[in-house]
Amino acid sequence: MKRTDPKSIADIIDEALSNSGGADQLARQRASFAWSEIVGPGVNRYTFKRFVDGSTLHVFITSAPLKHELSFHKQRLIELINNAVGKNVITDISIH
Repeated sequence: MKRTDPKSIADIIDEALSNSGGADQLARQRASFAWSEIVGPGVNRYTFKRFVDGSTLHVFITSAPLKHELSFHKQRLIELINNAVGKNVITDISIH
């Protein structure tokens, strides 16, 4: 049996996720979680549901004026979320 150098736990987890195909699902979950960090507590207070379907982040907002305002900032929000995740997972945001 060949001996190898020790690996960190993070490297082992990353390797297992990439081998099982779970890395993309994990990145989508991180993108959904990043919404509250990106928009801050003021906007997040009006968010009552969010999930990722494919490459689209669906966000449900209770305030109609806020929905309208966020629609103008979709591209910037997509960039910020993808930067927070570390890879391009989100291509569109659907605000409901």
